[in-house]
Amino acid sequence: MTSQTTIDKTGPGDGAPSGPAPAKGLRGHPWVTLVTVAVGVMMVALDGTIVAIANPAIQDDLDASLADVQWITNAYFLALAVALITAGKLGDRFGHRQTFLIGVAGFAASSGAIGLSGSIAAVIVFRVFQGLFGALLMPAALGLLRATFPAEKLNMAIGIWGMVIGASTAGGPILGGVLVEHVNWQSVFFINVPVGIVAVVLGVMILLDHRAKNAPRSFDILGIVLLSASMFCLVWALIKAPAWGWGDGKTWLFIGASVVGFVLFSVWETKVREPLIPLAMFRSVALSAGVVLMVLMAIAFMGGLFFVTFYLQNVHGMSPVDAGLHLLPLTAMMIVASPLAGAMITKVGPRIPLAGGMVCTALAMYGISTLQTDTGSAVMSIWFALLGLGLAPVMVGATEVIVGNAPMELSGVAGGLQQAAMQIGGSLGTAVLGAVMASKVDSDLAGNWADAGLPQLTPEQAHQASEAVQVGVAPVAPGTPEQVAAKIADVAHNTFIDGMSLASLVAAGVAVVAVGVAFLTKRGVNAEAGAGVGHI
Repeated sequence: MTSQTTIDKTGPGDGAPSGPAPAKGLRGHPWVTLVTVAVGVMMVALDGTIVAIANPAIQDDLDASLADVQWITNAYFLALAVALITAGKLGDRFGHRQTFLIGVAGFAASSGAIGLSGSIAAVIVFRVFQGLFGALLMPAALGLLRATFPAEKLNMAIGIWGMVIGASTAGGPILGGVLVEHVNWQSVFFINVPVGIVAVVLGVMILLDHRAKNAPRSFDILGIVLLSASMFCLVWALIKAPAWGWGDGKTWLFIGASVVGFVLFSVWETKVREPLIPLAMFRSVALSAGVVLMVLMAIAFMGGLFFVTFYLQNVHGMSPVDAGLHLLPLTAMMIVASPLAGAMITKVGPRIPLAGGMVCTALAMYGISTLQTDTGSAVMSIWFALLGLGLAPVMVGATEVIVGNAPMELSGVAGGLQQAAMQIGGSLGTAVLGAVMASKVDSDLAGNWADAGLPQLTPEQAHQASEAVQVGVAPVAPGTPEQVAAKIADVAHNTFIDGMSLASLVAAGVAVVAVGVAFLTKRGVNAEAGAGVGHI
């Protein structure tokens, strides 16, 4: 348990010399390394949103059911979330360069295989492989940045890294809409092949294999099994809760199993010689606060933004491309603010920028709660831009707090923690805020329907109408007279707006809680250990 005793004490002398390792030409150069890992990370971030646009075309072409299409997303997310921390450990053990290259190559190959698939089953299987290889490259990218950049420039590098993720995530619907509309759904996956080839070529030419002096030499197999099973049960419960219901026994069975699994994992980690996650990491209040902050940020952002896409497309009637364009203020602000946030965090530390970022996020979510069916693009843009301004310092600062407060030999595990926290927070936000939306729609729809003078619905019709309204769709049956259809649309959209408003206010409340958590963070005490790590 040696690794546990060195947490929060690792400094330049524990891993390697204190100055940056000399690079020959471009090989190992910090900024070129950043460009290289950004190309690989861009694929994974883009894939998180670009595929949603292709799902209807995939469903039609492969004659898939709605459940099948949902598995295209769920399979990828499950594999990614479950494998992130273990994948980070692999990078710590075998080197982040090798792990990154394998992840990029595997992700590109899996993407190509999906494009060549002729059945929905094959698409789902290769989406699992995409998630696994994506889990390999994401923590490895952070590990490479941590090992390459000197402490005074690490925040700026993480800022640009966060900018790439934000821009790719927000740009996915736009690019996906163009490709699906003008090429085919396969092109959404084929586009990753040339990007992956470029990333691999750059990686072979540019990246150095940095390894910490105290890098792990063995594997905690039982720890990996317990953590993976616990993560699977938790994420599975969050994915299925909207369909099963939060009061259903199956939902709580999986949540209970995840809690038991996490307890067993924690007990085991105190007994094994080289644990998967040394629990002493969490003695660092700053690191623990960074993980919590990342979860809360993802709940507020991803959960809140989930309904904004339905608002733009189903209430305002925009195409996916138009909806993506309306979110450009958010993307543009993240692109501009992320590097600036990195520079500010380097100068004043993370607390004020993180707290300020969550204040902006809370205000933005409050603003989104005031949107109406006739709100104009200019007003939307203000709130979307403010949301981007709030997210930028949190993405950068929380990442630096988590990775910088972990010892160098656990930088991959820390990167996996950061990504897992964001993935779980996003899933939790979608599930919890989705339950808030569903509850509000269920309680208001019948009364709004009756007040509009519409014919009473049967219980089955009411259930179907509620499910449609929860995503902003007006449940208008074919052949409905135009005047009645207009009334139904008005009721549906106003009820959806009420639900989105309540969900956004809950997201704003989560962001307010995160403001307090931000004040528990501090600058990474081990950041200096990174830039001097020996290379192989």
